[in-house]
Amino acid sequence: MTWLRAFGEVVRSGLTIEETRLEPLLALRTAAGVAIVIGPALWLVSPAYAASAALGAYSAGGATFQRSWRPRKVVALGAGVGLAFSTFVGYLAAGRLVTFLPLLAVWAFASGMAWALGSTAGIVAATTVGSMLVTITLPTSVERALEHAGVIALGGAVQAVLILLFPIRRWGAHRDALADALAAVADYARRLRHDPTAPFDPEPLMTARDAAAVTPSQARTRPPVLHGPRGLAERILPVVAALADPDVGAPAEGSGRDRARELLDAAADVLDAAARSIRRGTPAEVPPRSVEVLRVDEEHEVLEGPARQAAERLVELLAEALEIAGSGACDKTPTPPDPASAQFLVRPTMFRLVPVVVRAVRRELRRDSPVFRHAVRLAAVATLGYLIASRLPLDHGYWAPIASVMVMRPDFHRTYARAVARLAGTLTGVALATGMVRALGPDAHVFGALAVVSAGLSYTLIRTGYAYSQCFTAAYVVFLLGMGGQAWAQTVPERVVLTLLGGALAMLAYVVFPAWETPRLPGRLADWLAANGRYAAAVLRSYAEPTREHRAEMRRALLASREARAAWQEAHDQARQEPVRPRGLTSREAEEAEEALKGFERAAMLMESHVPRADSRFVPEAERLAEALKADTAQAAVDVREHRNPDWGRVEEALHAWEGAAGDRSPVLRRGAELQKRALEDLATAVSRTPLERDVGSAREEQRVRAAVTAEGDGSGPAHRGG
Repeated sequence: MTWLRAFGEVVRSGLTIEETRLEPLLALRTAAGVAIVIGPALWLVSPAYAASAALGAYSAGGATFQRSWRPRKVVALGAGVGLAFSTFVGYLAAGRLVTFLPLLAVWAFASGMAWALGSTAGIVAATTVGSMLVTITLPTSVERALEHAGVIALGGAVQAVLILLFPIRRWGAHRDALADALAAVADYARRLRHDPTAPFDPEPLMTARDAAAVTPSQARTRPPVLHGPRGLAERILPVVAALADPDVGAPAEGSGRDRARELLDAAADVLDAAARSIRRGTPAEVPPRSVEVLRVDEEHEVLEGPARQAAERLVELLAEALEIAGSGACDKTPTPPDPASAQFLVRPTMFRLVPVVVRAVRRELRRDSPVFRHAVRLAAVATLGYLIASRLPLDHGYWAPIASVMVMRPDFHRTYARAVARLAGTLTGVALATGMVRALGPDAHVFGALAVVSAGLSYTLIRTGYAYSQCFTAAYVVFLLGMGGQAWAQTVPERVVLTLLGGALAMLAYVVFPAWETPRLPGRLADWLAANGRYAAAVLRSYAEPTREHRAEMRRALLASREARAAWQEAHDQARQEPVRPRGLTSREAEEAEEALKGFERAAMLMESHVPRADSRFVPEAERLAEALKADTAQAAVDVREHRNPDWGRVEEALHAWEGAAGDRSPVLRRGAELQKRALEDLATAVSRTPLERDVGSAREEQRVRAAVTAEGDGSGPAHRGG
C-alpha cells in the first residue's frame, strides 16, 4: 500500500461513525460526577480547584468507559489515584527543565509499557501523563500541590461512589460478552445451513473466556447464569460443524441434509434465545417449532453413523441451552452453582497483580516489541513536544505533548487515524465553544455548567468515533479555561496550533521509529502453524488414549491455537494498512496460507467433536500420526520463519502406515486426518514458491484481473451458459 492510499484510509477511518449502542444513562451518571466536584469547588474555593477536580472526575469517568472486566468503581478509583500521584510528582520536578524533562520521559515510557497489560491500562496510563503536563501550571507550593492532587483523587472517588450507589447494568459487560459468544455460535449454525464448510471466528469465545475470569470476591456475587453457558457454547461449536460437514457428517444431498438443516436452524434459535436471556436477565421464548425439531425419533431418524451421533449430541447440549433460556420447554431448571465450591477462572486481585505486571512488562522489554517501541516513541515525543512548545511564545505549551500522548498507539493505523480525528474534533469543538463563549460573556458558573454538558456529550459519543467524542472534549477544555478566566482570543488559536503540532510529532515519530507488522508476518504465521500442530496432535492423542489428562491437554492446546490465530489476524490486518512493501509474504500468499491453516484447524475441530469417552476403544495409529504432525509442524514453523520450503514427510509416512494397518477405525478420525494433510499441502503451496515463481505468479494474476475487468467493461466477457 502506498503512503497516499494509506493516508486516505487513515482519514476515512478517523472520521468514520461507528455503529454501536449508546449508553446515555452511563454518560449521565458520569457527567453528574463531574458536576458534583465542579460545583462545590467553584462555589466554595476557586476556579483553579474546580479545574483540578474536573480533571480528576472527567478522566476517571472516561476510564470507566474502557473495556475492563474489573468493576467500574475499581477502575475509577485507580485512575483517580494515578492522576493524583502523577500531578504531585510532576509538580515536585516542575520549574526546571533539567528535572522535569527526565521525569516526563520516564513517566511517558512507563505509560507506554502499560500497553503490555492491555489497551485499557495503556489508555489510562496516557491520561496520567496529560495530568502531569497540565496541573504543574496550577499550584504554587508543595502544600498547594498536595491539595490539588487530593482534589483530583477526590474526583475519581466521587465517580466510584456514584457507581456504587447507582449501578447501571451490573455485570452488563460480562453479560454482553457471554451473549455475544452464544450469538456467534448461533450465527455459525445458520451459515452452516448454506455453507457446510464455513469458517468460524473464535474471537467472541475468547472474549467470553476473558470476561469469565473473576476474582474470589467477584465470584461470590456473580449471577449464576454467567457461570456455565460459555462452556456450553464451546461444546456446541464442534458438534454443529461436524453435523454440517459432508465429509464427516450429514450427506451432501437428500433427506439427511434436510434434517441437518432443520437441526442447525433449531440450534440457532435456541442459542439466540439463550443469548437474549443472558443479555437482558429475563426468560426468553424459544419457538415451539424449534423445540419440536429437537425431538429425536429413534425409529424414523434419517441420519446415520457419525451424523446421527453428532445430532444426538447436539440435542443433548441444546437441552442444556433450553434450561438456560428458561423457556419452560424442559422440566428441569438450572441449579445455581455454589460459589464456594464452583470452579472459576481466577483473575488476580489488585494486590496480587504486581508480579503479573512485572512479568508482562519484562516480556515486552525487547527492541523488536511493538509495545517497547511505542514506549520509546511516547517518551521521545512527549519530551520533545514539551521542549518545543516551551520555546514558543504561547501560554499553554503543554497542549502539544498532550495531543501527542493521547493519539499515539502501538500501531501505525490507529496512531494516524486518531491524529486526524483529534485535529478534526478539536477544530470543530473549539469553534463551537468559542462562539458560545463570545455570545455569553465571562461567567464562571455558566462556563462550569457548559463544561458539564460537554463532558456528558463526550461520554455519550465516546464509542461512536474518536473525532466526535473529541469535539465535545475540546469544548469542555475551552469552557474550563473560560471558567478560570482565560480569554478565548488567547486560548483558541493556541489550542489549534499546538494540537496540530502534537499530532504532527506523533505521526512523524512513527515514520522515524516504526513498528511495522509486515516483516513479522512469517513469524506470526509460524507461531499459528506450530500451535495448530500441537492442537491437532492433542486431539489425536485423545483418540489414541482417551484419558482425562489428554482431554485437558487438548483444551490447553486449543486455547493456545486461538491466541496464535488472534495474534496472526491482528498482525495481518495491521500489515494490510501499512505503507510498506511485503517482506517474506505477499498479500496473496498470506491470504492463501491463512485459508490453509483455517482448514487445518477446522479439520482438528471436526475430529474433536467425536473424541471417544474414557471407556472407548483405543486407536493406536493415532498416536503415531500425532507425533508426526507435532514434529512436522514444529519444523515447518522454523522453515516458514527462515523462508524455506516446509516438508510433511513424517505425516505422509504415518498416513501410509495407517493405510496398511488392520482393525476398525473411526471414519471421522480417518477423514479428518486426510483433510489435515490436504490443508498442509495447500499451506506448502502458498509459502513454498521461489522468488521467480512469485514474480511470475503475481504478474499473471495482475494480468488476469486486468483482462477480466476489461472484458466486463466492454461486454466481451464469456457469456453464461443458457443465458
